[in-house]
Amino acid sequence: MAAISASMVKELRERTGLGMMECKKALQEADGDIELAIDNLRKNAGLKSAKKAGRIAAEGAIVTRTAEDASLAVLLEVNSETDFVSRDDNFKGFAQRVVDRVFETRNQDIASLMEGELEDARSQLVQKIGENISVRRAAVIEAPEGGKVGAYVHGDRIGAVVVLKGGSEEVARDIAMHVAAINPAVALPEDMPQEKLDHEKSIILAQPDMAGKPAEIAEKMVQGRLKKYLAENSLVAQPFVKDPNQTVAEYAKQAGGEVVSFVRFEVGEGIEKEEVDFAKEVMEQARRS
Repeated sequence: MAAISASMVKELRERTGLGMMECKKALQEADGDIELAIDNLRKNAGLKSAKKAGRIAAEGAIVTRTAEDASLAVLLEVNSETDFVSRDDNFKGFAQRVVDRVFETRNQDIASLMEGELEDARSQLVQKIGENISVRRAAVIEAPEGGKVGAYVHGDRIGAVVVLKGGSEEVARDIAMHVAAINPAVALPEDMPQEKLDHEKSIILAQPDMAGKPAEIAEKMVQGRLKKYLAENSLVAQPFVKDPNQTVAEYAKQAGGEVVSFVRFEVGEGIEKEEVDFAKEVMEQARRS
C-alpha cells in the first residue's frame, strides 16, 4: 500500500471539501491515487463533484449571539457560493451551531474552532447542498465592567456590535444599527491610524486652492479639513442615523453611555469575486459543440 502523506490528504480535502479522516480513508482505499479516491467518493459517498473547496465563497450570512446580561457578544461570518444557499435552513442551522460554539468557548481562531465535529458538519453540508461552505471569521466582543454591548444584523449581510461604557443594550444596539448603515472608519477620532491622516493631508495639500498659500495659512486650512474628515469618519462625531440633530456621542451620553468601540462585518468584504462573462461562456460552448 502506498504511503499516504499529509500533502495528499490536504489536496483531497481542498478538492472535495470533506473532512481529514474521510479523505485519508479514501486515499488508503485507493492506494494513494487521488483521482481514483475522488471517483470512489462520488460513487460511494454521494460526492457531487470535486474542487468544491476551490470555488469562491463570497456570499453567506452574518450571525450574532449576545449574552443575556449584554456583557459579551459574538459576531460571525459564514460564507457560501450563492445567496440562495445562505437562505437555506440547513445553512442557517450550521451557522447558528458555529456561533454557539464560539460563544461557549470564546475561541475566535477559526482553524482550531473547526477541528472535529464542526468540520465534519461543514463537510456534510457541502455534500448535501453542493456548494463550498466556509467559516471565515469570528469576533468575541466584551464590554468593560459596568458596560454593555449591543448587536444588530441587517438582512443577514451586515452585522455590527457596539461596546458602551455604561448605557444599555438597547442604546448599544441602536448605535450598532448606525454602524451597519453608515460604516464609520473608526469609533473615536483618536483611533484614526496616522497613515490615513497622512494620506488625507497629502490629498488636501494637492488641492488647487492650496497652491501658493503661505505655510501658516496652509497649515490652518489643512488642520481644519482634517478635523472635518475626522468628524465625518468617526462614529461618535457622526449625526445619529435615527436623529440627525444629535451626534452618536450625544445620543449615547443622554442614556448614560459612552462609545468605546465597534466591530462591523459585511458578507464577502475583501474577497475577490470571480467575474463571469456569461455571454462569452455561452459563445465558447457553442463553438465547441
